[in-house]
Amino acid sequence: MEQKLAVPGVATPGARRMKSPVLRRFMRNRLAVSGLAIFGIVVLMCIVGPLMSPYGANTIDLMSVSLPPSAAHWSGTDETGRDMLTRTLAAGQVSLTVGVLSALLSVAIGLVLGGIAGYFGGKIDTLIMRIVDVVMIFPTTIVLLTLAAVLGPGTGKTVVIIGVLTAPLAVRLVRARILTVRELDFVAAARLMGAGDAYIIVRHCLPNTTDVIVSFASLNFVSAIMMEAGLSFLGLGVQMPFASWGSLLSLTTDASMMQAYPWMWLPAGILIVVTALAANFFGDGLRAAFDPKSHQELHAK
Repeated sequence: MEQKLAVPGVATPGARRMKSPVLRRFMRNRLAVSGLAIFGIVVLMCIVGPLMSPYGANTIDLMSVSLPPSAAHWSGTDETGRDMLTRTLAAGQVSLTVGVLSALLSVAIGLVLGGIAGYFGGKIDTLIMRIVDVVMIFPTTIVLLTLAAVLGPGTGKTVVIIGVLTAPLAVRLVRARILTVRELDFVAAARLMGAGDAYIIVRHCLPNTTDVIVSFASLNFVSAIMMEAGLSFLGLGVQMPFASWGSLLSLTTDASMMQAYPWMWLPAGILIVVTALAANFFGDGLRAAFDPKSHQELHAK
């Protein structure tokens, strides 16, 4: 009788139909589902809120300067009379966009370089991994601030800087998985049938990195938001008149402003914390859902 080799986290062609158990395990994780729901609510608020608001995110009203929360302005106004609720939600669009694009860039770099290094091995693997090691040697925060200062502020530059600096971990994760997958029977069979290297990598190897990549992307999204917040807080990220959650927190550099006008920075701080926690819960739930050990524990119970 033919025996099929089962490797944890690796899906053979015959096992690719088994997607529903992953979804079921995820749905049983109430914390992960709650994180996904909360994250969805935050995204929906940031998209719909500015559209429904009677105020523009960058509209200045010198007759309504630094007003506390009221019926007219639920979160008050800033030093130029801009509605803080609208501005905070619009800033969320920028922060979330930076987080998503940075995570996608990291994943793309990880899939390409990690796939090549893991599949071909040899000198190509050595070259790619030594470059990755060099990037990982330097403290991320120091390199982040240095590159932002040299290249200048801007949303696009922030996305590229964060995406590149967080990519080495994705490269390592993908490479480690490809090193296992390339030795399996269905990959050898594809070679014998005349499939090219590019086809095998894209069709057979990379799909088996879904679990590690999805988990990495969800957690890296949080890191990207926090990095962007730090850069914007220091004036090296998103520039006026546009705002991000990090730039709205820049008022906290002045203790008197922070105490006198908490409505100008507190909503952005709360949304950062809530979004980070929700994304972390969601990412942990995905990782647990893809983990075969979790599947075995559920059946053991």
